[in-house]
Amino acid sequence: MHKIKLFFITSVLILMISGCQTIKEKTDSIVEKENEKLSKYIGKPLSNLQMDLGKPDEDFKNEKGNLEVVYNTKKYGILCERRFEIDSNSVVVGFVSNGCF
Repeated sequence: MHKIKLFFITSVLILMISGCQTIKEKTDSIVEKENEKLSKYIGKPLSNLQMDLGKPDEDFKNEKGNLEVVYNTKKYGILCERRFEIDSNSVVVGFVSNGCF
């Protein structure tokens, strides 16, 4: 009886661990696709970004003096924020994506 219980507990733990690994792999894949999608704007003019994504929800100057434009969307009730940094020549120099999948 003890061996059956131990076998059952071990099996459940193995399934849980492998399930977590699968979720991590899927999450990493989604993040990689998001970064790939947004990195195409690096080095491009702000006008290209606005043609594709439209008017930003927010824009402001950051501590470096660069413009930051923010695009917010919601999917399944989860806020997705894409933030792009624009230099003084109106060229995209960086981005950050949070909660987007």
